[in-house]
Amino acid sequence: MRGRVIGDAAAVHSDLDVAALYDLLNPWDPERHPADAFHHRLVMAAGSVLDVGCGTGAMLHHARDAGHRGHLAGIDPDAASLARARRRDGIEWVLGEAAAMPWEQEFELAVMTGHAFQCLVADGEIRAGLAGVRAALREGGRFAFETRHPQARTWADWTPAHAAEVVDAAGQALRVAHEVESVADGVVTFTETVTDPSGAVRHRDRQALRFLSPEALNTLVRQAGFDIEAQDGDWGGGPLTSESREIVTVARRR
Repeated sequence: MRGRVIGDAAAVHSDLDVAALYDLLNPWDPERHPADAFHHRLVMAAGSVLDVGCGTGAMLHHARDAGHRGHLAGIDPDAASLARARRRDGIEWVLGEAAAMPWEQEFELAVMTGHAFQCLVADGEIRAGLAGVRAALREGGRFAFETRHPQARTWADWTPAHAAEVVDAAGQALRVAHEVESVADGVVTFTETVTDPSGAVRHRDRQALRFLSPEALNTLVRQAGFDIEAQDGDWGGGPLTSESREIVTVARRR
């Protein structure tokens, strides 16, 4: 899980440790995870790909390992995540945000994985991010991303009772717990806390995610100069219904 960090109450772990922890909690594996498989198929079919909010670069690393020989680029505002991404050369890595893209009409496909789109919280941020993605895409290029459907109330499971446990590179067991602080106007603010076996806090921060309805999302996407090419309610291409947990969108640049 990732959101826009809005405050750091405790940070014993370094930023590099936190980036490594993200990879432990979110391993990229198209053979095991339907969301990863969905994006991997699109990436491998495109000649040039931009990963917006690329994090530690796992998706593009995998694509290169799988034989992609085209232009691959990733952009992310987190320097520690990019430091891990840059372990693999032959891919263009840029420190920055979607709203300030350094490319102009260079890519066939742009993707935002891991619900990263929800890190754009205010309408102005969303519009600026979409404008940046559109500028980086060639005419007719596609933008694939997902958001959690607000009707599913996914945040109801973000409680200490649903904490995850992982073992870090040093062999230490860590507990990662989330706790919702507020839900207001479609924005969920929560804390993520990492503790060691003694219960000592190793890292804690407050984050925020925006949950948009399909109607509100599509209005913003169309206003930004995209047409909705496909929109599904799950990773298998199922329809968007009252039972859907995801809003999986592929938009085409006008």
